[in-house]
Amino acid sequence: MPRPQVVMVPPEGTGGERSEPTGPAGGTIGAVRPQPEVPEKATRRTFTAEYKRYVLQQTDACKGSGEVGAFLRREGLYSSHLTSWRHQRERGEIQGLTPKKRGHPRHKAMVPVQEYERVRRENQKLRRRLEQAELIIEIQKKASEMLGIPLRSLTDDEND
Repeated sequence: MPRPQVVMVPPEGTGGERSEPTGPAGGTIGAVRPQPEVPEKATRRTFTAEYKRYVLQQTDACKGSGEVGAFLRREGLYSSHLTSWRHQRERGEIQGLTPKKRGHPRHKAMVPVQEYERVRRENQKLRRRLEQAELIIEIQKKASEMLGIPLRSLTDDEND
């Protein structure tokens, strides 16, 4: 019995004419088209500390040739997982088997920098308000001179 030939199906709307091999009955053999949909965001696998301990116990119990590889294939793991988990266990990181949070860690050294930026912004805001207040006081002095109204000085206020 002859084997059917695999057919490459051109994308729709390409306009190119191709001769497609035919099967034994004369009809074209169509390959299943893969779905072009891509997931929006890939999800990273995370493993719990209990699962990591389970895997380490099972692989330590493997005695025969190829048992560790068979176990890893069955679980869908890579040897690099096993290696890193063993290193964590050897270093005595009890918490090390728990998944780490990914991304840039917020260091305690960054807190003073953030505090400095907050104080700097507040200082700029207060300086602008001070300049505005001084401008208003200057205008009040000129208006009182033009109207002939005497202003009290700070020393006058203390005597009252």
